[in-house]
Amino acid sequence: MVDFQLNNFSFDPVVSLGFVAFLFLLIALPISFWSVAGSSDSSKARFLVAISNFFLTSQLILRWWQSGHFPISNLYESLCFLTWGCTLTQLFVERAWRSPIVSAVATPISLLSIGFASFVLPENLQTSAPLVPALRSSWLVMHVSVIMCSYAALLIGSILSFGVFLVDGTKQFNIRNSSLGSGSFRQSSDLYLDDRNENLNSIQPLEFTNAEQLDSLSYRSITAGFLLLTVGLISGAVWANEAWGSWWSWDPKETWALICWLVYAAYLHTRLTRGWQGKKPALVAIAGFFVIIVCYIGVNLLGVGLHSYGWFFDA
Repeated sequence: MVDFQLNNFSFDPVVSLGFVAFLFLLIALPISFWSVAGSSDSSKARFLVAISNFFLTSQLILRWWQSGHFPISNLYESLCFLTWGCTLTQLFVERAWRSPIVSAVATPISLLSIGFASFVLPENLQTSAPLVPALRSSWLVMHVSVIMCSYAALLIGSILSFGVFLVDGTKQFNIRNSSLGSGSFRQSSDLYLDDRNENLNSIQPLEFTNAEQLDSLSYRSITAGFLLLTVGLISGAVWANEAWGSWWSWDPKETWALICWLVYAAYLHTRLTRGWQGKKPALVAIAGFFVIIVCYIGVNLLGVGLHSYGWFFDA
């Protein structure tokens, strides 16, 4: 199967562009690890991820032009779109915090996604096919693109939460998160307080630890992903009513998407109302990561339901 696909790269420019994107991500991964080990800048890895995102963008545009419809008709196209969303989200996160830790933690997700699409999926799940009548709707671009972007943001946010356990997560979390982000000051217990300047000297600028940075960025990414997922579920319900005459049919994909929404709603609830920080909400986010995998990959490949792409072992 791999030999066939390697030979097919020279004939299919779409698959070739995906392979090139995979190579750039493959090169970026060890560079990210070396940057973390040497505490050096991650600009090289970030540049490679940006180049990979460019090739993925070109791939999606080319498939769109070839097929005449939004490139989301099969699992291969959706995985490529997911990889594009993950690399784009990673670049936005690294813009907020230029640390090699982000690249080392987030790049494997994109690499596994495009690698699975390029080397695991059979040819029949890679080839573009005409859309079924139910998918020939303007809702296709709205619903599917929003859902896939939400998955990308949630996956990156969850893997950043996992990164909390890999760095200095044993230190106490002192940041105070809110819906608007993190505060910039913390109470100081070590400063000598003068009677005349007690109020001014009782605070000092906040310097985030690596774990606190990952925790804050994870929270922001998951918040954005959760909002997109909410919009995606609502648009999907409207589209389902238009196509099948029912707002909600408890299709396996719909059920798991709802479970995913509930898990991340619980994550945000614990952050906003309970004040959880660090490892506790990170565990909820990691659980959400596996729910997305089941919802997106597992259900799609079972060959059941209205959202199935088919069981690839039958190919």
